[in-house]
Amino acid sequence: MTDPIRGARLGSAPAPLSVLDSAMTGTGQTAVEALAGSIELARLADRRGFTRYWMNEHHAMPGISTSSPPVLLARLTAETSRLRLGAGGIMLPNHPPLIVAEQFGMLDALAPGRIDLGLGRAPGTDHTTAAALRRGASDAEDFPQQVLELLHFLGDDFPAEHPYANRVYAVPGPAQDRLNGVTPPPCRLPVWLLGSSGYSARLAARLGLPFAFAAHFNPHDAVAALRLYRERFAPSKALAEPYALVSFTIAASDDERAARRQAGTLAHAMLRMFQRKSYLLPSPEEVDAYAYDAQERQAVDSWLNHVPHGTPEQVTAHLNQVQRDSGADELMIGGVGHSAQARLRSIELIADAYGMPDTRTDGGSSPWPPSSP
Repeated sequence: MTDPIRGARLGSAPAPLSVLDSAMTGTGQTAVEALAGSIELARLADRRGFTRYWMNEHHAMPGISTSSPPVLLARLTAETSRLRLGAGGIMLPNHPPLIVAEQFGMLDALAPGRIDLGLGRAPGTDHTTAAALRRGASDAEDFPQQVLELLHFLGDDFPAEHPYANRVYAVPGPAQDRLNGVTPPPCRLPVWLLGSSGYSARLAARLGLPFAFAAHFNPHDAVAALRLYRERFAPSKALAEPYALVSFTIAASDDERAARRQAGTLAHAMLRMFQRKSYLLPSPEEVDAYAYDAQERQAVDSWLNHVPHGTPEQVTAHLNQVQRDSGADELMIGGVGHSAQARLRSIELIADAYGMPDTRTDGGSSPWPPSSP
């Protein structure tokens, strides 16, 4: 059985590579088009040997169509064969832990050994929408306790004195197998903690879980967060040694200017959020026509520095440097741009630049281990 955490480094990549997706929905586009692009992206990642495909959770954002990652992940279990599929992540304070355990137990039953569960404590939206989701005050401060409860549901291992012990079960899951006289599979559903600060790094280390650092939000603290995670890591049943990935959004193109224009659509969307406007992803032409004032231009340029963009050689050089500086065990990249075609092309160009295999052209051979048992 392959390791459910550790990926395989392919070609000249400095670490295993994975894909992050938000089903970006540009102006003039529908969710139907965006989600079709996500399905195609997962197929591409499966074909090119990426380790995992994760989808993040966002709400009330017209430029993003990922309000319910488990729904699309269920579809993708039938669209892929090698790829690990997961959430990067589920914003746990938005959901009862039992519901998350049930949803991902069902996904694991659909694609045994190929499902990841990444957890974050941010709302994935604005405060008003978060209140609507949670029907009241934020539960973010209870995040560590929510994580522990979820882990117990997934492991069927509540302490005997806990009120849920032998009374409340996540189905599908190991409790269902146990009660039905079936031996549960030895591989437990991997749970990751996500974050862009030292908070989640410390919690992941304390719980002995793999850690994913969101450098697409905060690239400057990646090195410090991974160092903190490794220094404080406590081995657990889930993980004997620390394992951390760093995620970036990228825009790659054969033409450097074209890549910058695609990255500029994301920068403009982030500017709107800073201005407390809805998250809209404009076309490059709309960005070109926008008259930025000096303050807006500074904000956009600052955000562009968060997004490695340019030719494949320029983007891979940046990724290689990040991996050297941070010692990341894995790199995760998400293509940005107004169109699904541009985002897919970014990911494919990076795979080409690193010389990753392509089962469409190699006769369907398997140059890396399959992800399922």
